[in-house]
Parts: sequence; structure tokens; C-alpha cells
Amino acid sequence: TWMTPKETEWLWAVGNTASCNAQGFFIVFGALGEGLYQMAISLNILLLINFGWKQEQFAKKVERPMHFIIITYVLTIAIIPLVSETYNPLCGTCFLNVIWDTCSTKDEGELCIVRGNEQVVTVIRLIAFALILIVLIFCTVAMVWVYLHVRRQEMRNRRYIFGGSNNTENHRESRRIRKILFLYTLSLYFSYAPGLFAAFANKPISASISRTFVPLLGFWNMLVYFLPNCLKYQRDHPGTWLVTAYFRVVRPCAPCAVSVSGMCCGQKEDVEDAPEMNFAKFNITNEQPATSPIDSVDQI
Repeated sequence: TWMTPKETEWLWAVGNTASCNAQGFFIVFGALGEGLYQMAISLNILLLINFGWKQEQFAKKVERPMHFIIITYVLTIAIIPLVSETYNPLCGTCFLNVIWDTCSTKDEGELCIVRGNEQVVTVIRLIAFALILIVLIFCTVAMVWVYLHVRRQEMRNRRYIFGGSNNTENHRESRRIRKILFLYTLSLYFSYAPGLFAAFANKPISASISRTFVPLLGFWNMLVYFLPNCLKYQRDHPGTWLVTAYFRVVRPCAPCAVSVSGMCCGQKEDVEDAPEMNFAKFNITNEQPATSPIDSVDQI
């Protein structure tokens, strides 16, 4: 609340109109931007695994124009309320809102808008609602599509396994990718689902819930991204708590010569990447299927 104008008398509010505009701008810019970048991550995984793209190919053909489009789009949306003075105090923070006050040109007691634009508030909220819905649908469909693709590929490869193999071993890779994709999608729903219900609500509780959960998407994604490495660390160091494993994997490291805790940059074995996060290894679209034992005998 410290960026909220002190005239609102909110606890710790020491800001002014300029700080209020800055806070509202970055809330809208960040909320819309992180949703679009979540779609970009899902698209990246989809192209790598299902369509046989290389990471370099994605970076050259999609990533660069994608950055320009996303940044330009969210920057334009965030600037419109700034120009129309629609970033105003709302429930202890500054967001899309209009300020009402007693009219000086109308009957006594009648209220008028003294700062902000109701049409801008409605349009931006419609855009935010539509974006959240599109992000949830696209990311969910993409993750399911990727999992089904890996699963089908495993089923095809199982025909060429000589001597047979148990079903658990055959579907090991699909279970790994399913777990990671499910957690990514769950973090998205956990962050954005409250926003669907609060997109048109000015009630303090719903607005506070929405503005609390949406910025946490990056934090949840970080936890999901490092989870395989942390689980691997636990397997290599039995008895380690998951919280401790996260600390050991994510921690900023110091040179071993000056580290007093014994945790330093030289301990490379503690932070090796787990195989679940190497999505490029699931890029099997262009690979030739393994030769079956029968085909090998025929060739001889």
C-alpha cells in the first residue's frame, strides 16, 4: 500500500498520483505479459516435442518476433489507462478504477467522475478476462497434446522391444512428462482462476485475492522447474527435506574459498539437471523408429 496516495489514509500509504500511476501500469503490464509468456512456453514445448522443431529453430523463427509482439501489445494496453488517468486507488493498491466525488455543477449530493474513464475500465477488464480464458484453454490443450504424443510414441516403440518389457518401464518417460506438464498447468490455474471471478468485481476481497495470486505464477513455475532437480538431490542425499533440497539447488552460490557454510559453486554434482526438464530429448518426430528383431533377421 505504500505507493497508494497518502490522502487515502490506507495503512503505510505514502505515495502520490505519480507512484499510483506507476503501480497500476506495472500491475497491468505484468499480469497481461506473464499470461502471454506462459502461452509462449507452452508453444515452445509443443513445437519441440510434437512437431520436431529444434530450439535454435524456435529461437530464430518464433522467439524474436514473439517478444516484440507480446511487449508491444501489453505496453499499448497498459498505456491506455495511464493516458486516461484510470489508474486510481482501489482496495489499498492502484488499479483500474474511477474516482467519484460531489459534482459542483449538479444538484447537491449528486456524484460525478472526477478522475478516470469507466469505458476504459470495462474494456481493459474484458481484454483481461478474454486473455485469461484463452491462456487457460491454450495451455491446457497444448499440455494434453504433448502428453498424448509422447504416450503414443512409447506405444509404437514398444513393438520393437525384443523380449518384451513391463508396462511400467514402457511408460516411464510419459509419466515423467505428464507430471511436469500437469504441475505447470496446475500453477497456471492456481494463479489465474481467481482472476476469472474477480475480473469484473470491485469488492475488496475478490480484488485482493486476484492481485495476490496472479503475480505468483512465476514463483510457482520456478518451483515446478526446479522440482525434478530437487527430487534428484533428495535421491542422492537420503533424508534431505524438500525445502532443504530447494535451497541447495536454487541458492546463489559463493566461491568455495569464501563460503563458510560449505555450499559453494564448486559442488556441481549437487545441481545437475534432472532428465525431466530436458524437453528437447522428447523431440522424436524426426527420428526413425527402432528396428524390430524380425526386420534385423530379414536383413541378414
